[in-house]
Amino acid sequence: MLAPGEHDTPPAFARALAAMTALRPRPEVVVSETPAPTRLAPYAVALAAEIVVDEEDLATGRLVLLHDPAGQDAWAGTSRFVAYVRAAVEQDLADDQLLCEVAWSWLTESLASRGAPHTAGSGTVTRTVSQGFGGLSGDPARSEVEIRASWTPTGDSPGASDAGAHALAWTDLLATAAGLAPVVLALVGQSPTPTAAAQGSATAKPGTDPRRPRPNRGR
Repeated sequence: MLAPGEHDTPPAFARALAAMTALRPRPEVVVSETPAPTRLAPYAVALAAEIVVDEEDLATGRLVLLHDPAGQDAWAGTSRFVAYVRAAVEQDLADDQLLCEVAWSWLTESLASRGAPHTAGSGTVTRTVSQGFGGLSGDPARSEVEIRASWTPTGDSPGASDAGAHALAWTDLLATAAGLAPVVLALVGQSPTPTAAAQGSATAKPGTDPRRPRPNRGR
């Protein structure tokens, strides 16, 4: 976190910081605090996350909350979330012309399902295919989707509950990109549980979504 000093930290940002560092995502998502950018706003906190299932690295991501009490015109507010998610996908999914639109909907639906109102959303979705040549020609092709997005939380304040909801939406986006099964959002204080559809699949590995192809790890 970047701040002139704890005694100078705005109360709203202090509450948001506490909510984000106390985040409790689904078990497959491992979240840790990471150094925040120092030039974009007077106050910032950053989280990194990864999803590893059966020793496979399925997805990685980063979330930054920027806060400027004076506000910034480009944000249309005093706070701004900046998110990054990268995940491997099957080749046929990467070839789908609708993948970028679908991947962006993963973000908007995650924010909506977590009750995280926002405005001024923007970003990009990139799909890539890497193929080896020469000494690497025997390696299988690797396809990935990359989501970069930013948005302003509605209410012009990064309150504790709002910051937690936005951060959880980001972890939901990471899980969806990784192909994990959807979860039922449990009551406060309880851990999310896999949906009945996922639990009833005899062929899907635990925690994976039988309706979405497993990522092509390229290994």
